[in-house]
Amino acid sequence: MYQKEIYVFNEEVLKKAVIRNYTARDFKALIRVQQESFPPPFPSELWWNEKQLTNHVTLFPEGALCCEIDGRIVGSMTGLLVDFDREHPSHTWEEITDSGYIRNHRPDGNTLYVVDICVSPSYRKFGIGKWLMQSMYEVVVRLNVDRLLGGGRMPGYHRHAKDMSASEYIEHVLSGKLKDPVITFLLRCGRTPVYLVENYLEDEESYNYALLMEWKNPFKQIGSNYVICRE
Repeated sequence: MYQKEIYVFNEEVLKKAVIRNYTARDFKALIRVQQESFPPPFPSELWWNEKQLTNHVTLFPEGALCCEIDGRIVGSMTGLLVDFDREHPSHTWEEITDSGYIRNHRPDGNTLYVVDICVSPSYRKFGIGKWLMQSMYEVVVRLNVDRLLGGGRMPGYHRHAKDMSASEYIEHVLSGKLKDPVITFLLRCGRTPVYLVENYLEDEESYNYALLMEWKNPFKQIGSNYVICRE
């Protein structure tokens, strides 16, 4: 099981944090974090439910991480193992995560796929998301899989969709001309772009696009980069 203690900072405020695997006793707190992060009008049926969380901790407990500060869970990150085919990268979030139930988890999979990352709004300036991502990279190394992979939303795209295609928007973000709340965050976490996917998830802000982004296991040789953007 995974557990580490770190110190996190919000300007002059210093907090001791614990990142560990979550368990059944944490379910209510994990759902609370989802409620705080995605308040109405976000549909409540899309928050984690106990059946999904039960599958996370039973099918792949190594991929179920949370962050705790002052005895309070303030963030979580969940993954599953899949056998990613680099020649056929297109997929939807529902397909590859089993709509968050992860019953398609492959213990022999070559890729740790991100199902979800979530941090309570009042703790986001502490860099919890980046620490959770770093911790999941450590899981990639320990399990000796090829990569961490996930689809990054593009919530800034709706402001530019009338003026540019989705791939042009991504090129502007990658060149530094634009910043996207999610894609730029993932770049800062060390993720690199792989493939632009249409109809990844119903998401008006992203026009249903997502950018697949990976972190390659630095201790494995897994070939060259993929096509970054294709429509």
